[in-house]
Amino acid sequence: MEKITSFEQWQTLQQEQPTMVLYVKVNDCSVCEGLYPQVEPLQHDYPFPFYQVNASEVPEMAGQLSLFTAPVVVLFLQGKEYTRFARFIPMEELKKRLDEIVQWEA
Repeated sequence: MEKITSFEQWQTLQQEQPTMVLYVKVNDCSVCEGLYPQVEPLQHDYPFPFYQVNASEVPEMAGQLSLFTAPVVVLFLQGKEYTRFARFIPMEELKKRLDEIVQWEA
């Protein structure tokens, strides 16, 4: 997953990549660290990019996306938020939503 390091980079990505997955974590979050190895391999199964951001390092993202907890996985479809999962993320449901995006884009 490519790492987002600034709010400006995020704004550019939003314009260039209308369909994407965003994985949001924060510092000292054991749930974030435990979930990442489950989400990261999924990027090889889908035709759109996956990005990660540490909201502790880019706090503007948390404000702009109304993120109040972590981890959060946000799916974007055609430039708009399609769905989000927060804290304890059911992997089967996440995969189902990712498959829906693939169908929508086909």
